[in-house]
Amino acid sequence: MMQGAVTVLGIETSCDETAAAVVRLENGRAEVLSEHVASQTEEHALYGGVVPEIAARAHVERLDSLVRMAMDDAGVGWSGLSGVAATAGPGLIGGVMAGLSTAKAISLARGLPLIAVNHLEGHALSPRLGDAVPFPYLLLLVSGGHCQFVWVEDVGRYQRLGSTIDDAAGEAFDKTAKLLGLPGQGGPAVEREALSGHASEVDLPRPLLDRPGLDMSFSGLKTAVRRAAEERPLTAQRRADISASFQNAVSDILAKKSARAMELVADRSEHHTFVVAGGVAANSALRARLEAEARRTGFHFFAPPLRWCTDNGAMIALAGAERLRLGLIDGLDTPARARWPLDEASATAAPIYGGGKKGAKA
Repeated sequence: MMQGAVTVLGIETSCDETAAAVVRLENGRAEVLSEHVASQTEEHALYGGVVPEIAARAHVERLDSLVRMAMDDAGVGWSGLSGVAATAGPGLIGGVMAGLSTAKAISLARGLPLIAVNHLEGHALSPRLGDAVPFPYLLLLVSGGHCQFVWVEDVGRYQRLGSTIDDAAGEAFDKTAKLLGLPGQGGPAVEREALSGHASEVDLPRPLLDRPGLDMSFSGLKTAVRRAAEERPLTAQRRADISASFQNAVSDILAKKSARAMELVADRSEHHTFVVAGGVAANSALRARLEAEARRTGFHFFAPPLRWCTDNGAMIALAGAERLRLGLIDGLDTPARARWPLDEASATAAPIYGGGKKGAKA
């Protein structure tokens, strides 16, 4: 176990955000010394979604300058780093390889320990960037590619409690935005459109709420949105009403499942703490609904500041620092992984869905 302050450069390239940050961890408190993020929204706009080959190339083109800027702004110099961390999965494999290879090169050239970080662990620990959130806690990880309840015992110790059985909530937001012809990133676009809509105007389903357990489903909700968009002319008001109704349906599902999850873990710890993280956690309506549910259930509510909800280098640097502090480092032969569940034992023994040569899905 490493004593004293730990300072780590973190690199994130799992999807369409290229990011680098330097974080110092000392006495359980994180300080973000620098961070830079380059978005690829314009590069993918013409295709209606992220194109893996374009994303990988953009990461390669931007990483060197982003790392240099992050190091310059941090002002610690290479000798002031304790290690270098990078997302090693899950994600688009070309992008993951670009970031992990860069971190390996830095590790080799500078003689620094390498920490291969699970992208989901980055999200799981991200609320600790803003607050000293104590372990253990209940986590709702809700993003474009993942939607699951996880019991976070400590760094590296995670138990899956429930998961989507098909699509993630963030993916449903993206698909809804595309179906409605909304410009920009899906989640923020739907949220903006919903502001002028009526949440009770369009009758949409709440899948699996009538069943016990914490598993969720969003594919049927996407289908219902498509039908609503096709059954009558898609006027500006109709578009806003569908957006508001969809956002309300997702909020209902996540709030009610979260309440059930909090009841399930209430006796596990004296720390009644509920954490929400991931890109969808930036949705203000959903965030307010989950905070109210936590307050009603007697749980303390934490969420990362908005800039650390979406993919970023600071959360990877923090996860790397937490692991390095415990002596958890990786070799230069560590592979990039398209799939990498937080709770590998549960994913392997009781997969929610899928599998195959790439391994169990998250």
